Amino acid sequence: MRFLMLMVLWLILLAVSWPLALLALVVLPVLCLLALPFAIVGVAVAAVFALIKALLFLPARILGFR
Repeated sequence: MRFLMLMVLWLILLAVSWPLALLALVVLPVLCLLALPFAIVGVAVAAVFALIKALLFLPARILGFR
């Protein structure tokens, strides 16, 4: 559904301003590639926080508290 909406919006942009639509076809994949390292860092930071949370709650889980 999201792809269909994106395609319709791109076709409207193509009808209104074809140079801008072609520029979007070139620039958006480059921006996604540039954003990829930040997404990987975000996953790594979330994993570290989950590990810290698990370590902090480990004594309570061992003692049987919920």
